[in-house]
Amino acid sequence: MATETLDALGLKCPQPILKVTAKAATLKPGDILEVVADCPTFEKDIRQWCERMKKPLLWIRNEGGGKMRCQIKM
Repeated sequence: MATETLDALGLKCPQPILKVTAKAATLKPGDILEVVADCPTFEKDIRQWCERMKKPLLWIRNEGGGKMRCQIKM
């Protein structure tokens, strides 16, 4: 199991989710994808993406200054 990090800082909707989708396609089941983003709609968008793709959102947290970080299990 590997942990990959995706930096989506500075990207606006829908770019962070498009990047997550592209990166997820390269990961194996059980891998962890950690994403950091500052898009105002990122939390809502990533929750919807995880639900749609049936991937567990392990956690999401606000790191201040509009920056969010989350981990998704593939």
